[in-house]
Amino acid sequence: MITDENRVIAESGAILEYLENKYDAEYRLKLADEQEVLQARYWLHYAEGSLMPLLVMKLIFGRLGQAPVPWLLRPVGGALGKGVQKAFLDKQLKPHREMIEQHLATHLCFAGKRFSIADIQMSFPLMALSQRGGLADMPATRQWLETVQQRAAWHRAIEQGGDISLLG
Repeated sequence: MITDENRVIAESGAILEYLENKYDAEYRLKLADEQEVLQARYWLHYAEGSLMPLLVMKLIFGRLGQAPVPWLLRPVGGALGKGVQKAFLDKQLKPHREMIEQHLATHLCFAGKRFSIADIQMSFPLMALSQRGGLADMPATRQWLETVQQRAAWHRAIEQGGDISLLG
């Protein structure tokens, strides 16, 4: 959530669109081509609407064998969590992983030919996927994430906001 000029804006996609429209007069992130704008909008909403729910479920089910689950239930919870991940979540994530990898194998960025708010939005779910071992067979995606994390702006954001903590 951000506050800007007495406006409170929540939701990461809405925040990114607001900041881009309000402050990117020099087109550092903003895309001009209509097709690229539509592609950016797709990835902006895909990240939170399609990919993150599966990753959040993976996180939750991956923690069922740990505290704060009562110690007596942890073995059952852990087995249940692993079963749900294997039977459902991993199968659901597979086509997402394939689509992302195919896209990044032929595109430098998610929308257009240069870095945009779509890349910012996709960075968090792909970091989460990476921390859960989900990029092992995704070389183009791993390269994209490494490139994003090497950007000077990325380092400035970490310096100002602190390390990104992904639970799990």
